Amino acid sequence: MYKSAKFWDRIADKYAASPIRNQDAYEATLDRMRQLLSPDDTVLELGCGTGTTALALAPGVQHIIATDVSDAMLDKGREKAQTVGTTNVDFLQSDAADAPDGPFDAVLALNLLHLLEDLDGALAEIAKRTKPDGLFVSKTFCMPERRNMIWWFIQLALPVAQAIGKAPYFAKLSTSDLDAAITKAGFTIVQTEMAPGKDPRRTVIARRAD
Repeated sequence: MYKSAKFWDRIADKYAASPIRNQDAYEATLDRMRQLLSPDDTVLELGCGTGTTALALAPGVQHIIATDVSDAMLDKGREKAQTVGTTNVDFLQSDAADAPDGPFDAVLALNLLHLLEDLDGALAEIAKRTKPDGLFVSKTFCMPERRNMIWWFIQLALPVAQAIGKAPYFAKLSTSDLDAAITKAGFTIVQTEMAPGKDPRRTVIARRAD
């Protein structure tokens, strides 16, 4: 995963300045996670980007380790944390394989799994870092079932963008692919939900099975 770090480093400033596309949906996701987390929880977030989610959830948990492969993204997160005075979030460069061992009460992978070339390997590492009956929450882009504009872009335009360094690796996952991979890693899926409207991202809430 580290080979994609240069791409994310390069776009960190633009990414940090970009508004959240669907603020209502994002707030709904945060509210759902706040319901699932407790003040005593230690949390690992993988692919934290510039730390927006980690900082939003920090007041409701004991501690969050927010990780990303991009140092430039993490620097943005550290700046945000200093600005708002958050002290219970640590920003650390890593991918799933070399993230802190934990184990953690909850592991979050939001807008991440479809960017991983070795999904099964990453999920196996995530399971190792999740306490028995611990929580795993992912939000993942899944291929639309119908051939809409998003489907055509991924099929035709995305490979061109990737070839010229304008897009990262992007897995063409179906919802069944995603659920099967999460289950294979040792999680029991307790809830799934598609984002509203034409947003093709799928939220999966799961518990480590043992």
